[in-house]
Amino acid sequence: MTRHGPLNEFCWMDLKTRDPSGTAAFFSAVLGWDFAVDETDWRRAVVFRAGDHRIGGLSDLAQPVHPPGLPAHVAYYLAVDDVDHRTAVAAENGAQVLLPPFDAGDQGRIATLIDPVGAAVSLWRPRGFAGWPVSPPDEGAAIPHHMVLVCADPERARHFYTEMAGAPLARATFLEAAPGAAPRWEVSVAVGDPDRVAARAHELGGEFVTVTGGAAR
Repeated sequence: MTRHGPLNEFCWMDLKTRDPSGTAAFFSAVLGWDFAVDETDWRRAVVFRAGDHRIGGLSDLAQPVHPPGLPAHVAYYLAVDDVDHRTAVAAENGAQVLLPPFDAGDQGRIATLIDPVGAAVSLWRPRGFAGWPVSPPDEGAAIPHHMVLVCADPERARHFYTEMAGAPLARATFLEAAPGAAPRWEVSVAVGDPDRVAARAHELGGEFVTVTGGAAR
C-alpha cells in the first residue's frame, strides 16, 4: 500500500535512548506527547502521539538488539516510492548503506544510510500507515512540520537528496553547520507558544540550540 501523504518528505521518527522513562517524561511535559505501548504490535513497541496522531517510536538502547555504546539519537524516516531503488541510487551518489532494505513486519520496508555529508537517514516505504500528518491538523498538538539538515556543505546535501529521491524534498531545509558541529537532521515542531515551550524545556534541563541562518529549534 502507498503512503496516504506526499512522498519525498519525512514521516516518522524514533527516539533512541538509554533512559526511556526519562525521555518520555521530558517530552510529555514539554510538548504534551503521549507515550504508550502499542498493544496492536506483537513487539509491544512504545509509540508516542501528538493529539490523536502517531508521530514516532521510543527505543531502549540498553536492549541487546542495539550495538553496545551507541549514543542516544533520533532516527528520522523519509517516505520514498521504492526503498530498494532509492537505496541503490543513494549508493551510486556517495551514500554509505548501513542497513540494506528489509521488511519491518507489516509496517513497511526500511533502509538506513549515511549520506555524503555524514548525516544518518532512514528510507521508508510505508504500508498502510502514512506516518505523521502532512500538516498540523490540530491546534495545540505538537506535530512535526519541517526538517532541517545542518552540515558543512548544504548544497552538496541538497543535490544528493534531489538525485536520490528523484525530486526535491518537501518541507526540508539545508543549512550550514557551525565549525566542528556534527552533520545531522533536526525536526521543527509546530507549537502554539514557543516561548512557553522553551521555558518549560529549560526548567527540565533542556538546552537552547540556534542554527546558522537564524532558524531555531
